[in-house]
Amino acid sequence: MHPRTGLPVVGMVGAGQLARMTHQAAIALGQSLRVLAVDPEDGAALVAADVLVGHHTDLAALRKLAAGSEVVTFDHEHVPPDHLRALVAEGFTVYPGPDALIHAQDKQVMRERLSALGAPVPRWAPVASVEDVVAFAAAGGDRPVVAKATRGGYDGRGVWMISDPSQVRELLDAGTPLIVEERVPLVRELAAVVARSPFGQVAAWPVVETVQRDGINVEVIAPAPGLSEERAIEAQELAIRLAAELDVVGVLAVELFETPDGIVVNELAMRPHNSAHWTIEGSRTSQFEQHLRAVLDYPLGATGLTAPYVVMANLLGGDVTPPRPGATPRTEPADHHHYKPPADMTLDERLHHMFAAEPGVKVHLYGKELRPGRKVGHVTALGDDLDDVRRRARRAVHWLREGRPPMEGQTS
Repeated sequence: MHPRTGLPVVGMVGAGQLARMTHQAAIALGQSLRVLAVDPEDGAALVAADVLVGHHTDLAALRKLAAGSEVVTFDHEHVPPDHLRALVAEGFTVYPGPDALIHAQDKQVMRERLSALGAPVPRWAPVASVEDVVAFAAAGGDRPVVAKATRGGYDGRGVWMISDPSQVRELLDAGTPLIVEERVPLVRELAAVVARSPFGQVAAWPVVETVQRDGINVEVIAPAPGLSEERAIEAQELAIRLAAELDVVGVLAVELFETPDGIVVNELAMRPHNSAHWTIEGSRTSQFEQHLRAVLDYPLGATGLTAPYVVMANLLGGDVTPPRPGATPRTEPADHHHYKPPADMTLDERLHHMFAAEPGVKVHLYGKELRPGRKVGHVTALGDDLDDVRRRARRAVHWLREGRPPMEGQTS
């Protein structure tokens, strides 16, 4: 407990945007979030008061984080399992525990366990040689398959579409552990996000549709449009069952493929997740507050929507001009369709124009260095007309990314 407030201290491994937004939720609850940052310039390290600088692969740094924290949790899954087991053996509370978290760290372990539980998964197999891929592809009628690194992949990294099995030779020669999966007939991607406490209480948010571009989630629509009540309940019940079977404590995101024949599990994440950032404004309880409640074994909060439709759109780096020293905001008026911004308009200047164009849209910037394809922020729009809500979210992101509104007929 914090010596002044008498309220819990939560230790979070990692100091990225998830830790940054968890810190914001902790403030309202009177809690203190202690973060383990690789770099003092990490997004959460810039705003949190209690920052330890150290690496998540350093057991001594993890011990220092755990000392004085009521619980240790995560904004990423890259901590060595043996280190987490050492913390548990030493009496520290770690949620989700290492035996649960391994299913989000290792895709082969996850596929093996989900298959054993009878959960819907794509046809898959471990890969030790090119011949394994040849045999797998032949068993599926030589249709293209997907190779995945068993560890470390995210945002499209560590995933390869394989049309010729020999394509995996270079990966295997480089020592990349792989599994191979069938390419399912995809209708769209969904996500079912739930939270579970040590007591066993669970709470589920509405199932959402996630829109991907180049393997990166660019838009989330809540609730998933056109999803039947039967399928939505099926997805929520699946996520709740997996949370219980795997003994997950905290937020669990189950990424799903919707196919013509039903849903199958793509990935698991055991932490706050990009598919539920919309909950900050769009739910009675955000995923970040809920994660804190869950790992501290508080009763969980209500998960109902605050508007009929909520859309979250990600802002990706690479197209945003880095700030100019000494730049001051421009306040050119309001014929945005004919206004041509200067090529060096800063992100702060773009933010001014975006707020003028879309005053009802909420913006979250993560304090991250701008790199191509990197998630540097998101926007959230709410309303009762889905087409209008999507338009406003996309328009806001376009302003932030390019310093102008989208042209007629442009969708992003």
